[in-house]
Amino acid sequence: MPFPHQRQFVLPDLLSACPLRGATNPHYQKAARESSAWINSYNIFSPKKRAFFERGYNELLVAHTYPYADYEQFRTCCDFVNLLFVVDEVSDDQNGQDARATGEIFLRAMADEHFDDGSKLCGITHDFRRRYMRLAGPNTARRFLVHCRDYIDAVSREAELRESGDVLDVASFTDLRRENSAIRLCFALFEYTLGIDLPQCVFEDPVFESVYWAAADLVCWANDVYSYNMEQQKGHTGNNIVTVLMRSKGCSLQSAADYVGVYFNELMTRFIENRRILPLWGGSLDVDVNSYCEALGHWVRGNLDWSFETQRYFGAEHLTIRKTRLVTLYPTRQRIQIHDCRSRK
Repeated sequence: MPFPHQRQFVLPDLLSACPLRGATNPHYQKAARESSAWINSYNIFSPKKRAFFERGYNELLVAHTYPYADYEQFRTCCDFVNLLFVVDEVSDDQNGQDARATGEIFLRAMADEHFDDGSKLCGITHDFRRRYMRLAGPNTARRFLVHCRDYIDAVSREAELRESGDVLDVASFTDLRRENSAIRLCFALFEYTLGIDLPQCVFEDPVFESVYWAAADLVCWANDVYSYNMEQQKGHTGNNIVTVLMRSKGCSLQSAADYVGVYFNELMTRFIENRRILPLWGGSLDVDVNSYCEALGHWVRGNLDWSFETQRYFGAEHLTIRKTRLVTLYPTRQRIQIHDCRSRK
């Protein structure tokens, strides 16, 4: 049956459902200033988009999700998340064909240090690539480039769905969201920050896979319920698990949000319990795998904490909403534009 349009909904209490402990990288202040100045030096953002970017505190997200990283690695992670912000925000305003063209610039610049089409995006990507490739192990770098391709494919698919107005079913959307959220790229930075280079057999182990995907979905589902208000304001609701649940289950906004809370608890249980039964590979590899799984937990908890520490999702009321969990929907408005980062430097 149809549900009346809701103007408010209550967020699930994901913070209480997460027993993982948060932390903040001690290099945050210095690296944040440098990374923000670096991305702004390319003059990509319009004044409104620059204000939105600065309110999001991308570097604070990195501080919470890579709290153990040394300075150089932490600064590189800040640069990458800012690069992702550019790609994501540009493609949000593009159709499938244009989003793929933007993505191809990113991919070619990541794969080939000599590629240069003269665009700002190419320059930004090359800057990151130089920092990343200096310390990344061969297995890590190979997987990272594969995830880059999968991310761009998924972002292009997202743009096509937005253009057609189609909304996927839960299973299909989950597969897409794991890629277009860029969470696999963010996870792929763990080995770089930790100074390890796991063999592929670890990622193919079914128990490790269960831990990995539980962490990915914990981040994605939390992000979607937290960002729903912002995205519905921009008219981008199709790429959100809340909308997918409302469509597939024929339920209200509140019921969909409640379901996110229930499933978050299930995922957290799966993450914790399967960590306890990970196989032993022997020697230092077991230490490295444990460090990787610790890093997964930092991303899950860090994403929750950051979501309420900035105005990105909840505006000036973010601290109040953390306490009350009551969200009042914004009126839909016109999109904020961003300058074409494929333009020349």
